[in-house]
Amino acid sequence: MPTTPAKVAARLAQGVTAKRAAVALLVAAYGAKKLYPVLRRQWAASGLGPGGGPSEGGLGKWGPAEEAGASPPGVNRVFFVRLLRLLRMLFPGPLCRETGLLALHSAALASRTFLSVYVAQLDGRLARCIVRKNPRDFTWQLVQWLLIALPATFVNSAIRYLEGQLSLAFRGRLVDHAYRFYFEGQTYYRVSNMDGRLRNPDQSLTEDLVAFASSVAHLYSNLTKPVLDLIVTSYTLVSSAHSKGADTAWPSLIAGLVVCVTAKVLRSCSPKFGQLVAEEARRKGELRYMHSRVVANSEEIAFYGGHKESWIRIL
Repeated sequence: MPTTPAKVAARLAQGVTAKRAAVALLVAAYGAKKLYPVLRRQWAASGLGPGGGPSEGGLGKWGPAEEAGASPPGVNRVFFVRLLRLLRMLFPGPLCRETGLLALHSAALASRTFLSVYVAQLDGRLARCIVRKNPRDFTWQLVQWLLIALPATFVNSAIRYLEGQLSLAFRGRLVDHAYRFYFEGQTYYRVSNMDGRLRNPDQSLTEDLVAFASSVAHLYSNLTKPVLDLIVTSYTLVSSAHSKGADTAWPSLIAGLVVCVTAKVLRSCSPKFGQLVAEEARRKGELRYMHSRVVANSEEIAFYGGHKESWIRIL
């Protein structure tokens, strides 16, 4: 009995589906093979025992006591515990001033994304008018392109202004929290005279808080805009492919593999910026601490001629 075209198409579709399933299983197995050692190292570094709790010691103020000072900077359990505490500190409630600033800042970032899409469309129309040699349409599109610069400039200025306001709000919350604990129970005296673990509290309470607040506000801007651009671009490409009857499964899988491989290569080749930033902050604090000692003991240094020793210690 001859095979009908419908049966042939069904068998081909089943074969293609089986091949896709096999490739998907291979990709999942390869991903599990690569991710399992990383997750195991992170799980071991986080200090979790077999029972799901900390293997030794308890939770300190910022997480596990031993891990807080022994583990290197990284995205692990201590990082998320500290991040959650900081977010609760920076956003004490859903209707606070910081939440409103964050919502306005997010709206400005989204507006800039859609303005960028509109400007890209105008650029395409301008190029089409040039190719068609239509001066009337070209003039009209150029006028629209120049007029869109006004709201674009306002949005860019609003983004920078809201980012600065958000940084100031975060700084105010952090300073209030830090100084409340610093002046509680004579902590200022114990840190300076009875505990040598923190040699430069003035650096931590001033420069480090300002740098952290600015970095958090700037990091939100740098993460939200690219993520939104990626979502809009992906949605546009997928919609365009579906409208033309193209399959989006394989291109999406290839794009995901390319992104994963690129991230893996960049992470393996990039230096450890977290340790560099920590070392920079430590050296700034040491310099400020040594300079404050020179200022506080300037009379004794001048009397005993210890300027060379102080200079060597500062360097």
